[in-house]
Amino acid sequence: MIKERIVKMLEFKGIPKETFYSKIGMTSASFRGNARKTPLNSTAIENILSEVPDINLRWLITGEGEMLKLGKLTDRPTTAIQQTSTQLGVPLVSIEAAAGFGSRSFCINENDIQERYFVPDFNGIDFMIRVKGSSMYPKYSSGDIIACRILHDSKFIQWNKCHVVATKEQGILVKRLKKGTTENCLIAISDNKEYDPFEIPTDEITGIGLIIGVIRLE
Repeated sequence: MIKERIVKMLEFKGIPKETFYSKIGMTSASFRGNARKTPLNSTAIENILSEVPDINLRWLITGEGEMLKLGKLTDRPTTAIQQTSTQLGVPLVSIEAAAGFGSRSFCINENDIQERYFVPDFNGIDFMIRVKGSSMYPKYSSGDIIACRILHDSKFIQWNKCHVVATKEQGILVKRLKKGTTENCLIAISDNKEYDPFEIPTDEITGIGLIIGVIRLE
């Protein structure tokens, strides 16, 4: 039944039920007992789609297919799916929330999490963020979601591969990294040839993460 699927979706995404029911113009009583068997009107369905834009309408109405719309995974030959109720999934956070990832005390608060993903074959991922800007095009486009693994030792930098770099002055950068002209700097390279390479002093860097893969939403 559609109302049972709504409850399942709320539990799946960790959305407070009472708050959600209020937002779609209903009450918890509509989801208890025999009331669960009554259908929803079109206004309630429109409100649900507005509150949860990634829900699969076909699943909501018929129970067929996946619960949520899926993104297209481009760096790995696997399919990205949302977390299951028994798996936390990888947190998608804002760039601002991820900015301190180089600190030992870094942690992601639940309020900072925009979404969670479970991605097969993405192992050891610490967080995901959205790409901003065009400096890494065509490798990454603005809006792509990149999966990041924090490197706790600079010797694990994979030269000429894409990394996220947390800096004191410029915030988070997404760049390819190469060895600098001295031991005290790294060279940051953009895939977009309109952006020139530049050096980052190592004392300006607060954290480095390796990009494991990308989710591109169509």
